[in-house]
Amino acid sequence: RCFYDQKILHKTFGEWKERWTVCREKQLSLRADNHYRHLLLNLIFKAWRAHVCQQRGKRNKYYVAESHAKKQALLRTWQHWLVYVGVQRTKHGMQSVALAFRERSCLRISWAVWRRQHYQKCSGHKMNILALQHWAQSLQFRAWLQWRELYLHTQNERQKDTRAVTHHQHWELRRCVGAWLGYLNLHRVKKHQNELAQEFHRSRALRRCFSNWQLSWECRRRMHAHQRDLEKQAARIALWRAFAHWKHYVVLCVEEAQQCELAEKHYKCHLLVLQKYWNHWKSRL
Repeated sequence: RCFYDQKILHKTFGEWKERWTVCREKQLSLRADNHYRHLLLNLIFKAWRAHVCQQRGKRNKYYVAESHAKKQALLRTWQHWLVYVGVQRTKHGMQSVALAFRERSCLRISWAVWRRQHYQKCSGHKMNILALQHWAQSLQFRAWLQWRELYLHTQNERQKDTRAVTHHQHWELRRCVGAWLGYLNLHRVKKHQNELAQEFHRSRALRRCFSNWQLSWECRRRMHAHQRDLEKQAARIALWRAFAHWKHYVVLCVEEAQQCELAEKHYKCHLLVLQKYWNHWKSRL
């Protein structure tokens, strides 16, 4: 019974230790889940911050490019205006020379024809210059629109690539986390099954040991009972043998006493004969 109490106490302590281990593992798993959630949130925040910084950098680059385009357009406009001012100054100088020539030559008809032709030529040249400027500006504006469209398309493609990469990374991370959780659940199930198998094996071994101990105890009890019976029977046999020996000893003592008595009688008779012969010898002597 002491052995059985020790086994029950050992089994109870093992179950309490296993439950404490399971609780400890649950606490560790909860801590691991919190740490993983905190790490995932930290990674998401870092990715979001990097994305915000990237968008801010792109926006700043776009503002710088737009400002540079405006400055370049303003610079070209200023250069064209300076050319126009130079042309106007040249024209004014030529007009002054023509007026002086007209005043010097007093040829109003020739001056009128020349002025009309010069005016037409200047107007045509001016119109050509304005047309060239308009064509250059339209070409530049078209090139800037194409560059802007290409830049926006490139930015959109980069954003799509970034989103695709982020989505793929999130999907891979989710798949890895799902596989890890599945492996953890499978490991827990296997561990629980192993614990149940070990518990069943321990209980079966304990029952087997208890049954073996009970059988051995029953066998020992029977052996002790048989030994006690044998001891009792041996005691009876020994008592019967002692009684037989005592009875034989009594018979021997009785026979010895009778023999002693007979010997004493024979000795007394022998002494009487000797005394008779002694007396007879003395009388003859």
